[in-house]
Amino acid sequence: MVMDPNKAQDVWKDAGEHVQFTVLELKREDQAKEQEAIQEFVDRFQAITRSLRIRDNKGNLKVSLGFSNAAWDYLFPNAPKPKELEDYETLTGPEYEMPAIKGDIFIHLRANDEAVVYEFMSQLMHFISDVTTVVDETKGFRYFEGRAIIGFIDGTENPEPQDAADYAIVGDEDPEFINGSYAFAQKWRHHMDIWDKLTTEDQEKAVGRKKFSDLELSEQEKFKNAHNVASQATIDGVEQKIVRMNVPYSDPASGNTGTYFIGYARHWSVTKKMLENMLEKNDFLLSFSDILGGQLFFIPSRPLLDQIAEGEFN
Repeated sequence: MVMDPNKAQDVWKDAGEHVQFTVLELKREDQAKEQEAIQEFVDRFQAITRSLRIRDNKGNLKVSLGFSNAAWDYLFPNAPKPKELEDYETLTGPEYEMPAIKGDIFIHLRANDEAVVYEFMSQLMHFISDVTTVVDETKGFRYFEGRAIIGFIDGTENPEPQDAADYAIVGDEDPEFINGSYAFAQKWRHHMDIWDKLTTEDQEKAVGRKKFSDLELSEQEKFKNAHNVASQATIDGVEQKIVRMNVPYSDPASGNTGTYFIGYARHWSVTKKMLENMLEKNDFLLSFSDILGGQLFFIPSRPLLDQIAEGEFN
């Protein structure tokens, strides 16, 4: 079998302008009822996507839908499982930790118009609200020039667009789940008052790049725990990559400002290694941030979504 990005969900390009991340938890009150509801939900998810792309043909709507390991066991108990899908459990380092949160269903929406995001989610919840509760709902946005909320260009370490699919989409190493993807979603809250007190020079040393031009600093110029050093992952001597679509979120009047990290990967082991390295090396970004929680989800291919909708995958 050959990987085909056209059969994948929207996991390998375009972070979007207006963004929403939603994590839901199944009520687990009636398994058969909830399995049936999920089948209709998945069918409607695809139908609403098609409809809104027609209604707003310039909206650039991109969507992805995924399930956690716990949800997979509950909804598809007799079906095979992606090789690397597991429960994400809190990771702990010398000074910091990356806590896990509960969550069964993950929805990632982005479009050029906030109205499209609203309409999509509003319609979708008609078919899922009775069997789920909301764990987290976060609205993100594109900051100036696609920068992170801390002022630096985000996604510099992403693979080139023409290569991105190979890093984000499962290949023939797991043929039953080819064209799927492992999504790790993690919510950070930043103490911007601490960050803003740093000089631009120290901010650059902390990130490992020039703030205006985005040029990478030399190893001698960076802090030892600079973000672009601590977040690297090398396996068998080869630097690994994932596809990041991080966006800022903020309620500026209350000071609730942060970054929603979303990484799509062909291999969860790569993302996990990056997280472990950030903890082991005390990534500078952790020094002024609180990680509110994260969870791992598998994003099925579109043909597999069809199977789920038709009740053929349980």
